[in-house]
Amino acid sequence: MNSGTRRLALVVNRVGRKGVPAPRSFETWVRAALRGSGRIRPVTVALVGGREARALNRRFRGKDYATNVLSFAYEPLPGETAAPLGDLVLCPSVIAREARRQGKRLSHHYAHLTIHGVLHLLGHDHQTARQAQRMEALETQLLAGLGIPDPYR
Repeated sequence: MNSGTRRLALVVNRVGRKGVPAPRSFETWVRAALRGSGRIRPVTVALVGGREARALNRRFRGKDYATNVLSFAYEPLPGETAAPLGDLVLCPSVIAREARRQGKRLSHHYAHLTIHGVLHLLGHDHQTARQAQRMEALETQLLAGLGIPDPYR
């Protein structure tokens, strides 16, 4: 990233470094997800422990377990032009467990979940089969552009 390029991923790591990709990786993944969206705004990526992920999932989704990624869109104030897109909360312990179970490279799973979360911030969803099909196809396309295989295979 050159000095004229604006930073799009602010990484806040509350869990330590073991197995967690470097901040520049998150920058690459966020940038890939935003490309072509017309909404190039910064995203905060928070890496949290299982207890915090579970508490956030319970509070905001009513689900009592630690989840891999949560997305919180930022609602700009009237007239606010430089607003961030939102926040992603990733739980490394859940992500590592899933990657092992699914036989995926850990970095590939982080890339997938980061892109997945940013797409939610952009308004994509997977509540219906049609929405899921569109979102999964977009995720697969964006990951392929990064040399990462289809995560749904």
